[in-house]
Amino acid sequence: MPTDSAPTNNTVSSSLGPTFPPQPEGATAVLVLADGTVLWGRGAGAEVTRVGEVCFNTAMTGYQEIMTDPSYAGQMVTFTFPHIGNVGANLEDLETTTPSACGCILRADITEPSNFRAVSHLDGWLKAQGLPALTGVDTRQLSRRIRNAGAPNAVLSHRADGQFDLHALWEQARDWPGLEGMDLAKDVSCTQAYDWSQSDWSLKDGYGTLKDPKYKVVAIDFGIKRNILRRLATLGCEITVLPATATADEVLAHKPDGIFLSNGPGDPAATGTYAVPMIQGILKTDTPVFGICLGHQMLALALGAKTAKMHLGHHGANHPIKDLTTNKVEITSQNHGFVVDKDSLPKGVEGTHFSLFDGSLAGLQVTGRPVFSVQYHPEASPGPQDSHYLFNRFVDLMAARL
Repeated sequence: MPTDSAPTNNTVSSSLGPTFPPQPEGATAVLVLADGTVLWGRGAGAEVTRVGEVCFNTAMTGYQEIMTDPSYAGQMVTFTFPHIGNVGANLEDLETTTPSACGCILRADITEPSNFRAVSHLDGWLKAQGLPALTGVDTRQLSRRIRNAGAPNAVLSHRADGQFDLHALWEQARDWPGLEGMDLAKDVSCTQAYDWSQSDWSLKDGYGTLKDPKYKVVAIDFGIKRNILRRLATLGCEITVLPATATADEVLAHKPDGIFLSNGPGDPAATGTYAVPMIQGILKTDTPVFGICLGHQMLALALGAKTAKMHLGHHGANHPIKDLTTNKVEITSQNHGFVVDKDSLPKGVEGTHFSLFDGSLAGLQVTGRPVFSVQYHPEASPGPQDSHYLFNRFVDLMAARL
């Protein structure tokens, strides 16, 4: 079978559906897009079929963190970096217990692990997590297609026997409703409150433990990443995590010094049907509020702004962002398919951060109040610590009110 399986746009020739290309010899996995495009390749990971939106991520490292980021619920990740698997998999680099991504698409076969922290091969880890992978695909070609035509809905199927019903897979991709209008935060959120005390990792000691709490923080879990919680704990925050459906009264009953609105998947407008009233309730107090990603988008909705689905979204670890409050540029990690419309910000809310790629809004603050948010992930450390100041900013706002 050829190494590359470049996307081929198929024409729908009748009411029966597209005309599909022949299956190459040895193909054990396939990606079928909603428009009938078929990409053949070799399967890895679990032998399952998954449906979702295809995006691409340009990061060169952190594939295990990416696959366990709850913000990827409903999505399958195309890695543009060709050598995925080179550091293997371990039990520490997980952003959540159960991965939410639908699967991954790779240029080459999964690389053999070569890292002292590896405890398993990535292929074995994918199998254990029930995640399928498609390898042997021209990921640059696929990424260009996504860039030009937008993120498509698709089905990824892996079968060792190579037996596929392409028409049924195409129908499944075609009929999937897509992420717009979809509330996925409930699916990845915790179902009951819990406390968090684990702090940052070090090479010598592994993860630490909060020893001297100074601030009480309530974190709303719309799909929170563990490293966000670790960053807050490292700065002296005693954290209580509440489900996405928590009410303002339930949040404020903990008498927090600060409230954190987490990242998460899906359409912020859909999640906002229950989260926006909660956020509007906590904004009636003078409690500091910090939001990231989906939390940023829903804070904006609660303040009266609007959100919109992006053409292909921002997914990678090399996104330059300018902070207008400091006039500095930071290299950021991003994962979002929706964005806050910068022209919809109401009076009293100002944009603070902007993407140097496309000029989109990447941060906001409420004038004269301890309320701010960013679209990207300051805990992901691509800079590696360019954006850690945002957690310090949140802590400083809490300290000023004690």
